[in-house]
Amino acid sequence: MKTLKTLSLAFLAIVTFWSCSDDDDAAVMEPKQLNIVETAQATPSLSILVEAVIQADLVNALSASGSRTVLAPTNDAFTAFLAAKGFDSLADVPDDVLTQILLNHVIDGANIMSSDLAGAAGYTNTLASGPNDSNLSLYWDGTSGVTFNGASNVALADISTSNGIVHVVDAVIDLPTIATFATTNPGLSTLVDALAYADTGAPTVPYITTVSDATAGPFTVFAPTNAAFGDLLTELNVTALTDIDTATVDAVLTYHIVGANVQSSMLTSGTVTTIGGDITADATAFTLTDANNRVSNIITSLVDIQAVNGVVHAIDKVVLPPQM
Repeated sequence: MKTLKTLSLAFLAIVTFWSCSDDDDAAVMEPKQLNIVETAQATPSLSILVEAVIQADLVNALSASGSRTVLAPTNDAFTAFLAAKGFDSLADVPDDVLTQILLNHVIDGANIMSSDLAGAAGYTNTLASGPNDSNLSLYWDGTSGVTFNGASNVALADISTSNGIVHVVDAVIDLPTIATFATTNPGLSTLVDALAYADTGAPTVPYITTVSDATAGPFTVFAPTNAAFGDLLTELNVTALTDIDTATVDAVLTYHIVGANVQSSMLTSGTVTTIGGDITADATAFTLTDANNRVSNIITSLVDIQAVNGVVHAIDKVVLPPQM
């Protein structure tokens, strides 16, 4: 609460400054709004962010006119992030890595207010890039405050600047993995349970380690929703995933993973080779058909969820191996 109050007072004190102009030899006082970088420079609690922006050579980009939303980590957030990553100081972070981290806090082309996010959840894209230069996704949850990727909360919202909106956040938003998006979206919790359950058997991919590894892949994951898994249990006449042996669950999961980063625009009709075997895609109907002629719809509102190690597309039916 003390930090929030300090930030609030700081922004109230410095968010605008006054400049003089001459009009018929009379001094006229006109308000002038600070841009994103100037706002951060005038706020002591964001001094490490300013250092990071300078180190990454992003000052001009974030000072340019336009519309953007910036999630601004506090000094405490940066200090915790550096310690967790094993860096002694900001200068120890490679510039290319730092640039991507900072761009992962910038949503371009929109001034997003906290009221736009309230009571809902969803995905947007940041300026950070992943496989095939695809912009990384960002999961936001506005059902209780506003949280990004399940880890960073808005501490001070809706700071207006001349070129966008700033929300001060309490944690640095790391570059997301497939695991980030699987674990933060409640609608995919059964998939996480299935991955963890398969890992208890042998052999295994191993799934949790792989989807959490930023250097793995890239992969495309067709992710069944919780409802899809519920329908599967009914179809197989069992009450829980644990009623199915781990080897079978492992085999099922392999049919949902492709060893490449395939965004929805790259999907073509015909054979799709998963790490388990072949399935058939219909790029027009946006469906997947397994060897048992079971059809799964790709959910158009939940496609192209881009992580650093792959992309996720949600589907409404679990894909099964042949003759299961």
